[in-house]
Amino acid sequence: MATSRIIQGRAIDDDDIRLIDELIATHPNWHRTRLSQALCERWNWVAANGQPKDMAARALLRKLDAEGLITLPAPVRSANNAFRHRTMSKVTIDERPISAPLCELMPLRFEVAHPGEQRQLFGALVQRAHYLGYRGPVGENLHYLAYDRDGRVLACLLFGAAAWKMAARERFIGWEPARRERALHLVANNMRFLVLPWVRVAHLASHILGRIARQISTDWQAKYGHPVVLLETTVERARFAGTCYRAANWQCVGETTGRSRNDRYKRLNVPVKSVWLYALCPRFRARLLRGY
Repeated sequence: MATSRIIQGRAIDDDDIRLIDELIATHPNWHRTRLSQALCERWNWVAANGQPKDMAARALLRKLDAEGLITLPAPVRSANNAFRHRTMSKVTIDERPISAPLCELMPLRFEVAHPGEQRQLFGALVQRAHYLGYRGPVGENLHYLAYDRDGRVLACLLFGAAAWKMAARERFIGWEPARRERALHLVANNMRFLVLPWVRVAHLASHILGRIARQISTDWQAKYGHPVVLLETTVERARFAGTCYRAANWQCVGETTGRSRNDRYKRLNVPVKSVWLYALCPRFRARLLRGY
């Protein structure tokens, strides 16, 4: 690696690679989690709330390993699809149809799904019913379950770290790379939104998006010590029109290029997606340009 590059929001150069190699060679009994913790300590790599960016460091290590730049120890526990399916299969899912006017289901309740039974339920539902399946996010994230007044689950929403680069978003905000790097933590990406397939309720999806928008910044502040001021998502254009986002007053600001972020040689075509944004405060652009 001749020059520095950005991985997981951090500039990595030859000295960093040598440091990681030394840690692996000096501590052959360390597992991947211990290595990522050590990197956070060495680099003082912490989130706004002072917590080590352990998950981001682990993802960084996996990417370097995949490119052959380092050699990681074998994972302690398999994280492949077979393991996830075995875990999900233990969760009982109630698929009885729900069809009623929205007013008959209210008031809705939104809960952050913490690790444990709720997180298992969230993963099982998304793995079962979302066309992209479920993979645990890396970095800051919130999992939401939406319930009706009778305690029945209606929908799942996953918000995670913002996309590192997105040209349409950058044009809309007026972001240059340096400003984006300072303020990207103030943007949350709606990575999954699933209204369960056995739920048939008119206007439910846009109502849920509107409700979540009113509480997510507070929830993010409570978990990570900083708010978010902008929400983003991408919608696969060939599959969906983004109707529920439009109805919830999200704004379509452009499209992706149809290239993967890992397409270094511009040979891989991926589905073109429309880019949607939702501002959570009136002065969101000024805050994103300031970086706080």
